[in-house]
Amino acid sequence: MQKVLLLLLLLAGWHLSSFTGTPGKEQVVWMRFEEAEQKLKEQQRPVLVDVYTDWCGWCKVMDKKTYARPQVIRYLNENFYNIRFDAESKEPVTWKGKTYKYDHTRRIHELALELITGEMAFPNTVIIPPAGGKSQSIPGFLAPRDMELVARYYGDGVYRKRSFDNWARTFRPSWK
Repeated sequence: MQKVLLLLLLLAGWHLSSFTGTPGKEQVVWMRFEEAEQKLKEQQRPVLVDVYTDWCGWCKVMDKKTYARPQVIRYLNENFYNIRFDAESKEPVTWKGKTYKYDHTRRIHELALELITGEMAFPNTVIIPPAGGKSQSIPGFLAPRDMELVARYYGDGVYRKRSFDNWARTFRPSWK
């Protein structure tokens, strides 16, 4: 009886820890589109949107290998409004005055389709520059050093002065 009770307690603890995360561990601060839109009114920053699906294996790898890295977490939290968005979400989302819904025919959310510019590849990292700049969709897994290249280009405002190709040729990654 004691072994069964101990097993149940261990399982309950494991189950709860999957919802609460590891105490004290840094994490990317994810928000909803509506919250990011409000924050943009207070302070202009680029918006990073992690467009994912539940079935996407590379999305899970990116969560563990990229979004869990301390350098990535700190930089994204300090320089971006970060949104995690399920491309197959059924909930309506309002962004910049327009309400987007799930498209049952295509089996994808209308906002995801617009953000990823029709290229249904996941994960997909979308950067929306502040003040209405043209968004940039980057399909596929981004390792920390690849994320650094993109994040610093937008987060440091380099995109205002230099082309991405020019920036990429001279950039030296420091995130491992």
